[in-house]
Amino acid sequence: MGDITPEILMAELRKVRYPGYSRDIVSFGIVKGVKFHEGIASARFELTTDKPELLDRMKEDAEKVLAAVPGVTRVLIETKAIPPSVRPAALGAAAGAGPVPGVRRKVAGASGKGGVGKSTVAVNLAVSLAAMGWRTGLLDADIYGPSVPLMMGAEGQPDQVDRKAVPFERHGVKIMSIGFFLPKDEALVWRGPMVMKAITQLLGDVLWGELDYLVVDLPPGTGDAQLTLSQAIKMAGAVIVTTPQDVALIDAVKGVMMFRKVDVPILGIVENMSFFLCPHCGQRTEIFSHGGAMRESERLGVPFLGEIPIDPSIRAGGDSGVPIVVREPESPQSRAFRGIAAAIARQIDGALVSPAGTRMEPPLGQGTA
Repeated sequence: MGDITPEILMAELRKVRYPGYSRDIVSFGIVKGVKFHEGIASARFELTTDKPELLDRMKEDAEKVLAAVPGVTRVLIETKAIPPSVRPAALGAAAGAGPVPGVRRKVAGASGKGGVGKSTVAVNLAVSLAAMGWRTGLLDADIYGPSVPLMMGAEGQPDQVDRKAVPFERHGVKIMSIGFFLPKDEALVWRGPMVMKAITQLLGDVLWGELDYLVVDLPPGTGDAQLTLSQAIKMAGAVIVTTPQDVALIDAVKGVMMFRKVDVPILGIVENMSFFLCPHCGQRTEIFSHGGAMRESERLGVPFLGEIPIDPSIRAGGDSGVPIVVREPESPQSRAFRGIAAAIARQIDGALVSPAGTRMEPPLGQGTA
């Protein structure tokens, strides 16, 4: 085979599949380094998991693959299983402490890529929390693509009191967005420092009042906005939104890792557009595959919060400014959103009953927490 390079070893390791998946351990980011010296092929595997036996299986398969490379006389693989971050069952008010007066808990809605319905999920979760009796706010921190004003049916510039903006209130939720301050159809062409300043102002220069939850709709990706918020305020946790396709799941994993690096607890992963439920015959169709988010949650050691069906009524609710949890509160889609909101509240507050006195229902596809 000639000289054995790290590239050759990595190519061989791509033949090793992650248990239960069609994808390989290299694309999963488990292989942290490889080298070859005097006949010895060595590699280092790292995985965030509470199931170290998974690493043992991958190590065994990798040893067989590398040992078969001509010129390799010995294989040494070092493995490291990193336990998932441990969260208290009830984080309480202290978890949400930060520089936003009166706001007890801040929950980030995030996604690794655009187009997965992150803003739709954030809007419906905020309205669901408010309907349960929690005092709820919604901050649209998606500076380049603010969609909350349209989805919540609000427009115009907010009033000001003592040089601070008064949030609009729609469907029981206080809302603020950079979109309220921009001319219609105007594109923002801002560099990182401008984005960070705008987000800081949306947090600190708004009269949020007393809130139990502030849901923050982040832009997609892992850039300035996410880092700014994580450093500026103490987040109670982040909710990662993805769809079942592999391309979306890869980016969702990056989102989980980014929040872990800045010490923001991962409340869980939501699988959006999980399946289509025919309104006529009730038949279920898995348009974009199904179950990938649950498998990733298990692999990463984070909660799976639930699955949301794809349905035209969700889109219609967003376009009309009346979210589906208000427009069709008894639909399967609305029940899914309420179940996920309840799962979040149970994690943060340990609450089984909402302030409105109703028992919190489990998320769709999940058992009782």
